[in-house]
Amino acid sequence: MPDEEQLDKQRQLDPLRDRPEDGPLSTDFGTRVEDTDNSLKAGERGPTLLEDFHFREKLTRFDHERIPERVVHARGAGAYGHFRPYESLAEYTRADFLQDPDRATPVFVRFSTVAGSRGSADTVRDVRGFATKFYTREGNYDLVGNNFPVFFVQDAIKFPDFVHAVKPEPDNEIPQAASAHDTLWDFVSLQPETLHTVMWLMSDRALPRSYRMMQGFGVHTFRFVNAEGRGTFVKFHWRPLLGTHSLVWDECQQIAGADPDFNRRDLWDAIESGAFPEFELSVQLVPEDDEFAFDFDLLDPTKIIPEEVVPLRPIGRMTLDRNPENFFAETEQVAFHTAHVVPGIDFTNDPLLQGRNFSYLDTQLIRLGGPNFQQLPVNRPLATVRNNHRDGYGQHRIHPGQTAYSPNSLGGGCPALSDWDSGAYRHSQVRVDGEKIRRRSPSFDDHYSQPQLFWNSMAPWEKAHIVAAFRFELGKVNAPEVRARTVEQLNHIDHELAVAVATGIGVNPPAEAVAENPGRTSPALSMAVGQPGSIATRKVAILVADGVSGTEVTAVREALAGGGAVPEVLAAHDGEVASAEGGTVRVDRAMATMSSVLYDAVCVPGGEASTLELSRDGLALRYVAQAFKHGKAIAALGSGIGLLRELGLPGIRLADEGEPAVDNLGVVTGTDPGSVLPAFADVIAQHRVWERDSDRVPA
Repeated sequence: MPDEEQLDKQRQLDPLRDRPEDGPLSTDFGTRVEDTDNSLKAGERGPTLLEDFHFREKLTRFDHERIPERVVHARGAGAYGHFRPYESLAEYTRADFLQDPDRATPVFVRFSTVAGSRGSADTVRDVRGFATKFYTREGNYDLVGNNFPVFFVQDAIKFPDFVHAVKPEPDNEIPQAASAHDTLWDFVSLQPETLHTVMWLMSDRALPRSYRMMQGFGVHTFRFVNAEGRGTFVKFHWRPLLGTHSLVWDECQQIAGADPDFNRRDLWDAIESGAFPEFELSVQLVPEDDEFAFDFDLLDPTKIIPEEVVPLRPIGRMTLDRNPENFFAETEQVAFHTAHVVPGIDFTNDPLLQGRNFSYLDTQLIRLGGPNFQQLPVNRPLATVRNNHRDGYGQHRIHPGQTAYSPNSLGGGCPALSDWDSGAYRHSQVRVDGEKIRRRSPSFDDHYSQPQLFWNSMAPWEKAHIVAAFRFELGKVNAPEVRARTVEQLNHIDHELAVAVATGIGVNPPAEAVAENPGRTSPALSMAVGQPGSIATRKVAILVADGVSGTEVTAVREALAGGGAVPEVLAAHDGEVASAEGGTVRVDRAMATMSSVLYDAVCVPGGEASTLELSRDGLALRYVAQAFKHGKAIAALGSGIGLLRELGLPGIRLADEGEPAVDNLGVVTGTDPGSVLPAFADVIAQHRVWERDSDRVPA
């Protein structure tokens, strides 16, 4: 549970929360309102009068209530929580929030898509933002990251070009929140530094199952600084305790229509139900003396440090346990900035990071109306703020006294300066010299070995999904030369990859490899490796109709809910269905209001009449067929197996009459719930079964 200090941020916000139910309606200047449904007129059918100040205020506020959306990361979801370190990291950093395992630090986290507007869907193929604001005793620290550990460009001066390329094309504003179009791939084919991140983008990492099952990375190499001033290079990693899991592209496109708020809703519902998302923060630590010990440049944001080279060190855990109360005031107005650091955390000369340190502040100044955006409640630090900054748009504070400068004597020399020993921030003292020059270091020139490492590390099903993604994306490109040029770039990564993509998009496959692929791998890059097995928070559709076995429905519900899953009974209509035992079974949702793609698994209980009715319902058949096609767990009990026989799932052996349980490629069937349901839960916990012959299923 959060400690008393952790609750400070909530207490700070509480007096600022508007509770309309606590009193009468009023204008912004406090005058009570008698009627807010009719404007003041000259007679019942006469013109509206200019003196109606309530009408003018209400309409003016409405006309001005939208602020500019973020250029990138416009669509997001947020949550409050707390972070607690496992042990003191004083050996590496003096950052106060990383010292005491008994003290929790409040946080606000915003997850987001990158390319789309606020109105786009959650499940587009895109990078996801993972930004964390720590409200520490020394000031706010913002760890602004993504769910990829690398970025598309090496220098921030190229960032506008990349964003312009991936955004909707300027002549027709098409397509929204999609990378499958000419301008992005034209840019990629001409900028090989993008290829590593593009490989991540074409993988299932770009399609997270939920924000709760998504990794986060600081992307850049930062610097820890301890009390003695000694520095250590550091890379940050967030790991979800539920494991890292993704959707597949076909269901992503369907979810965008069935529930475009899929990831937002999932995060909100999990927190509301008490299934608090948890993430472990780990670091990779590199002594400053080893800055040049790698075969890549540590400052290059398009590179990772393989975990086999520098293992992860877990340093703490974050729990998200409270939803915002007002989306605009909190999730939309929260302002992150890579240069919001605290003593003990410093920057490196990463040229992308240096540019972000300028760009984030510049963006907030226009989005949030001026330099006082730090005073908005969600951005306000717990640490005391004392400075000589005055005036400007949105100034919330009243500064007494006659001095607003330093040094001064009339104000008693206040606010006074601090030193390192009393907690002041001090930049690392590193030597900087060189000629002014527009040139990139040759150590940044290798653009192919790490994309190759990523490709080599993928499981066969992951490789198949990457090839399919390239074929889909490039298949939307109209310019033949852009398709061909991209394939040429892929041939630098792997010849097999290039040939497979070329074959699918009508490009002549390259005759031979540009260079030999040495086969180097990093197992940690694959989502097929080392995922924890749990059914916690997984949503399971239980398909029923009149005549269903109420006993089996109860057994399914209890077994799944007991493991932390979320079972929902679906029928052709809301309300209830009659059970085979003469009672009723409560229906949670009508099948037509939901979709198979919104669930992690599907179960068909027994009951002859129920099975017959469901077998005649194309929507019910589609639920099972789609689950099979997308690799999800499927279970059928007793006569419910008949529905699966009706579908004729390819390559699947179903249980014979009287057989207790058969698990064949994640399709679990049998007559004994005590045998079927544990096996069903085991398959759900594996997330997906990729070995099925699903291409033949027309779903």
